[in-house]
Amino acid sequence: MQIVLATSNKGKVREIKAMCEDFDVVAFSEIITPFEIVEDAPTFKGNALLKAQAVYKALDDEDAIVLSDDSGISVDVLDGAPGIFSARYAGAEATDKDNLYKLMEGVEQKGLKSSPAHYTAAIAIVTKEGEQVVHGWMYGDVITTPRGENGFGYDPCFVPEGLDKTLGELDDEIKKGLSHRSKALYLAKLVLGTIKKGREHSR
Repeated sequence: MQIVLATSNKGKVREIKAMCEDFDVVAFSEIITPFEIVEDAPTFKGNALLKAQAVYKALDDEDAIVLSDDSGISVDVLDGAPGIFSARYAGAEATDKDNLYKLMEGVEQKGLKSSPAHYTAAIAIVTKEGEQVVHGWMYGDVITTPRGENGFGYDPCFVPEGLDKTLGELDDEIKKGLSHRSKALYLAKLVLGTIKKGREHSR
């Protein structure tokens, strides 16, 4: 069963493909011409749905199964920022490094070297059967000195609860077991499995 991802973010595509090995996972940009999706909802859930709905409509294939992820980091000392603006925290054209350094500088400006924080992942699934959204969370602390080259985004400055290494220092297998996205994908795969069974029975 093919799952079309409503993202062109290479890091997300790689992670989701690795966690959904039982499915044929492709980025929508591999099937149709990429287009910009306006993410103007006030929540992770809302933006995940906007992306999945837009790609499902663009595919013009009733049987398509579209999955989208909207995720980000919320830092306590920054009053929950960057939150839904995590991907563009340092500006519309910002790189992962730009965003990372703005976040760390924000914590430093509060006179701190770390702060409690958490990641949220909202995964939306849009099919002819309907729309579903599931969530996953990961708690820990952000630090102001990046460590590690693995992962992407804010991984080098986030230390998961109970560990002393950043996500950027952890190998993929360990990260897969505790990440917000893996927790949300676990629930998403239950939904996908139900859709798959339902379609097989209706043949």
